[in-house]
Amino acid sequence: MITLGVAEDEREHGVGANCLWPRTLIATAAVQNLLGGDQAMAMSRTPEIVADAARVILERDPRQATGNAYIDDEVLAEAGVTDLEGYRAAESGDLALDLFVDGWPG
Repeated sequence: MITLGVAEDEREHGVGANCLWPRTLIATAAVQNLLGGDQAMAMSRTPEIVADAARVILERDPRQATGNAYIDDEVLAEAGVTDLEGYRAAESGDLALDLFVDGWPG
């Protein structure tokens, strides 16, 4: 709700406000220490996927791209990046959905 309010308040000033969330667990200290240790880390993607998605969003015209809730892999797919294997924290195995994401696209 805050993002939507900021998006509308700042649109005329050329400031965009959006949310970005990962589809999968992200290999961070929080995942390692609080959500399942090495097993959870092996089911995660690297933080670079979120950084790359944020870059794509920040390159958009903020007057047009504001007030959105984005998912990292969808942002990258829209930008033509569909091979996400380089973002895997482990070489193989299943990825785990983030706690607040319902499912896979498609």
